[in-house]
Amino acid sequence: MFLFLGLVWARSALSRHPARRLELTLHPAEIRTAALDPSDSAGDGTPDFLRLDDEHDQQAFRRWFTFLAEAQYFQRVPDRPAEITDCAALIRYAYREALHVHDDGWAEQAHLPILAGLELVAKYQYPYTPLGAGLFRVRPGPFRPRDLADGAFAQFADAQTLQRFNTHFVCRELARALPGDLLFFRRLTARMPFHSMIFLGHSQMNRESAVAYVLYHTGPDGSKPGEIRRLSEEELMRHPDPQWHPIEGNPSFLGVYRWNILRKVF
Repeated sequence: MFLFLGLVWARSALSRHPARRLELTLHPAEIRTAALDPSDSAGDGTPDFLRLDDEHDQQAFRRWFTFLAEAQYFQRVPDRPAEITDCAALIRYAYREALHVHDDGWAEQAHLPILAGLELVAKYQYPYTPLGAGLFRVRPGPFRPRDLADGAFAQFADAQTLQRFNTHFVCRELARALPGDLLFFRRLTARMPFHSMIFLGHSQMNRESAVAYVLYHTGPDGSKPGEIRRLSEEELMRHPDPQWHPIEGNPSFLGVYRWNILRKVF
C-alpha cells in the first residue's frame, strides 16, 4: 500500500482484476505523521512530537484532566460513562477527553453536571492526534517510527501499563505533586495489586477552598461495582490502612508520577 497526498492505492497480487484506485480522504494529521521528527529525547517511548512542550498546553491539559476526573465524582452514576469501572479506566477517560475538542456536540455526549470554561490544548485534539486514537504506550523501549503501525500504542492500558510506559517517576513526596500527577501503589497481597490515584490539587468545583484532594475509583469488589472517592490529603494520610499512605516509608507506595507528554526535554 502506498500513500500519495491523501490517496491510497491498493494492488492485490492474488486478484486477477486490474489494480483499483481507492480514493480516501485522510485527516491532515495522518499526512503530517510521516514527516514528523521521530526523536524520543527522554527514551521513555513517547515521541517528542506528542509532548505538550508549550506551557499553555501543559496547563490546559492539567486543568481539563483534573476537572473531568473530579466531575465524575459529582456525576450521577447512571450518567457516568460505562467504561469507568476501575482506577485505570477513570484515568484513561480523563486523559483522552482532556485532549478532545470541547464543542457543543462533545458537551451533549459528556452529560457533565457542570461545564468548565477552560482553554483547549492547542497542539492537537483527540482523535486527530499524531497517534490517532491509540494514546497509550503498551510496551517497553524508546520510540521507533514503526511503533505507529505495529501495536506499540493502544486505546487501553491498565494501571501498571500507565505507570511503566506512559508516566515517569517524580518523587515519593506528596507535597511536590502537581495537579494531574498520578500516585501509584502496589500491594502484593491484593487480587489487583496495582492501583492509581489522581492528584487533583485544589477543587475546580469549589475554587474558594484551599484543600488539596486526590481522586480514585476503588474498582470492583466481588459483586459490588466500586465507587469514585475524593479524599483530602489529610484524609488520605489518616486512611485506616497504612498501605494507602503516600509516604516514603510505605513500601506499597511507588511514588508520584507525571505524564510523559508533560515531560520537559531539552
